[in-house]
Amino acid sequence: MSATEDPIVVEHLTKTYRRQVVLNDLNLKVESGLCVGYLGPNGAGKTTTIKILTDLLRPTSGRVYLNGKDVVRDPEAALDGVGALVETPEFYPQLTPLECLSYVGAIRGLSGRAIAERSCNVLEKVKLVEVADRRIGTFSKGMKQRLAIAQALLHDPSILILDEPTSGLDPRGMVEVRDIVKELKKTDITILMSSHLLNEVQEVCDKVAIIDQGTLLTYDSVENLSAGKESTLIVDVLRPVTAREFATIRALQGVTSVTRAENNKLILSISGGAEEQAKLLREILNSGVCVISFTPQRAAIEDAYLHLVSEEEY
Repeated sequence: MSATEDPIVVEHLTKTYRRQVVLNDLNLKVESGLCVGYLGPNGAGKTTTIKILTDLLRPTSGRVYLNGKDVVRDPEAALDGVGALVETPEFYPQLTPLECLSYVGAIRGLSGRAIAERSCNVLEKVKLVEVADRRIGTFSKGMKQRLAIAQALLHDPSILILDEPTSGLDPRGMVEVRDIVKELKKTDITILMSSHLLNEVQEVCDKVAIIDQGTLLTYDSVENLSAGKESTLIVDVLRPVTAREFATIRALQGVTSVTRAENNKLILSISGGAEEQAKLLREILNSGVCVISFTPQRAAIEDAYLHLVSEEEY
């Protein structure tokens, strides 16, 4: 058993397929109650890590612990408090969400009363209560993804592992899944979530682990990775800004550059964290410019990612 009390611990994890090294002496400790984004290019080893964590693959060497239990030596105990969504979920189309959760609950060894209570609870969390008796075969991909999260939460796990939970979803589906993760963050659950979407990770996660070619490049808070990085904002205004307003915005603290774009838009390069950005936007509004909307063009964390991950991966 690992000496650490961290819920997810990866020690010297290596995985090879024939002569190809997929994971190379990977070490990672995820602290309790955090939502951690797991980032890396295609083939970096993200899904392989998650499959080893969930006992779908065996490591070539190294150890993996969940809540202090060794996944390889005692997978049943290690996975008892874990919920997971790995790759694309599939369901029996003729079942309803309630029937599906009842089936999963029985496999988990839950009592009939516990299954009924927990099913209502998790379906409410993923906003599927109104379709609890509808056939899953009629569901959209986003609805199936939310049902898969409900299934992973059914036994009230302390750890939730998500493998690209918004992959392939339309914008509405992505927002719905993101909102679920944000709500789960308000509880004590520990979340490890792989993703290709840097904006998503910056919006949702507390910390980020970035891997490339099976090696951990960094593990740090979103705030630290974003610190000192410039962000780009597209500011949509109601009418063209005057020369005086333009000069005022350019002179604001934190603005490193500002350019005009078509359709009454300004493109601002700004420095500082979230608080500095919020202050800057207030000052733009106080300058008399009528702002309709503002949109981040590139997440600050993207700069850290591009700096760390090998250029040849692209």
